[in-house]
Amino acid sequence: MKALFATSEIAPWVKTGGLGDVAAALPPALRALGCDVRVLVPRYPALRAAFPAAEHLVHLPWMGGHLPGADVYVAQPEGSFPFLLLDCPMLYDRPGNPYLGPEGHDWLDNHLRFGLLSRVAARLASTATPLDWRPDVLHCHDWQTGLAPYYLRFHESGGAASVVTIHNLAFQGVFPPQLLDELALTGADWHMEGVEYYGLISFLKAGLRHADALTTVSPTYAREIQTDTEGMGMQGLLRARADRLTGILNGIDDAVWNPALDPHIAMRYDRDHLDAKRRNKIALQREMGLAERDDCPLFGVVSRLTHQKGLDLVAEIGAALVGLPAQLAVLGSGDRALEAAFRELAERHPGQVAVTIGYSDPLAHRIEAGADCFLMPSRFEPCGLNQMYSLAYGTPPLVRATGGLADTVTNYTPAGLADGSANGFVCQAATAEAILGTAGSAAALWQDKAGWRQLQRNAMAGDFRWAGPARQYLELYASLRPA
Repeated sequence: MKALFATSEIAPWVKTGGLGDVAAALPPALRALGCDVRVLVPRYPALRAAFPAAEHLVHLPWMGGHLPGADVYVAQPEGSFPFLLLDCPMLYDRPGNPYLGPEGHDWLDNHLRFGLLSRVAARLASTATPLDWRPDVLHCHDWQTGLAPYYLRFHESGGAASVVTIHNLAFQGVFPPQLLDELALTGADWHMEGVEYYGLISFLKAGLRHADALTTVSPTYAREIQTDTEGMGMQGLLRARADRLTGILNGIDDAVWNPALDPHIAMRYDRDHLDAKRRNKIALQREMGLAERDDCPLFGVVSRLTHQKGLDLVAEIGAALVGLPAQLAVLGSGDRALEAAFRELAERHPGQVAVTIGYSDPLAHRIEAGADCFLMPSRFEPCGLNQMYSLAYGTPPLVRATGGLADTVTNYTPAGLADGSANGFVCQAATAEAILGTAGSAAALWQDKAGWRQLQRNAMAGDFRWAGPARQYLELYASLRPA
């Protein structure tokens, strides 16, 4: 089985969220099962710098419309899998993250940047590929490669089966219809069964309508996005294609997120040596300027600071959280008003609240290891990875019952603690009052050292490695092969 991943991110070089982690971790899990996976990703500056000796494979001439010619290079990190780097400096060799310029605004030519990625993915998966390797399956991720199944079916010669994975339905790749020609599309593509979506072009809609199979990143999210409340305008299409939609829970890379191996933390530990976790708490308190208290729990947050993540509710209850008593350590960036709210909270409660605006992967590891409880009260969450990192680190998460959070975290009850099923705290409502009440329950259990230790052990007993999800994807790929 041969599969081509098409993605706009790949960790650790280019990452804004879980997509980058999945693109880095799922391919090696599939390769361990015998699947020949290669990943197509733009040759951003970080990848150009990481692989200066990448080998040139092929030049692709003008792709139609305003889609320029491009080159494909191959690089293979030691012990990893082949990356196909799509090189077009005028589109990809620029500062900022994959979607935004340094000033924080979308690049005005994002339709061309990801239209080209989609078109090249389709070409490499088609019978007309210029490479001597052609995949059985083209696996596309989110809106940035959503046009690829459409191009493959209607503008290329066909070839591979196609899969689209929805990592977050909120991002749909919507552009004005005047850009149709620039994307090498015509009036024949402009209809409800094509790329048209409420009078606009939607990359994601085109992929969801024409891919051979659809997946999303948790079983609960697969159900939620077919409802009127969570479908974000796509629910009708998703209900119509429900027989092609599968929810497959993401995994985590246990070579990277493993407290027994983690090079970033003060003291390594495992499920049978949890006393060492206290050393990580003390080290985190010192690093972030918190009082070295061991008489109250430390809640951790590593997140984009956005409305989706429910972090406005955490900021709202910050003073009451400190009064439980508890401490709070926050790492993240995003909404400017939320950043300011957390800074102000830290200023009002020195030694009890610490906030680092930005992102640091080593600090993220240290918060997972040093916090007692991890806060993740998302309003919606397709899968979520941090709650699984937290479970692996014996840091019981406090989450809201939505998407992948509901699929991975089981609420504490005395019976669940005893039978091993309870591994965290689940809040039903996305309100400040509900989150504070659940945090109060967590703080109360934390005072019961034996009970908390059992909850930690329950959490660390879970298996969230990629091997299981990879088997599900491989079965899906196999089902798409012609009989």
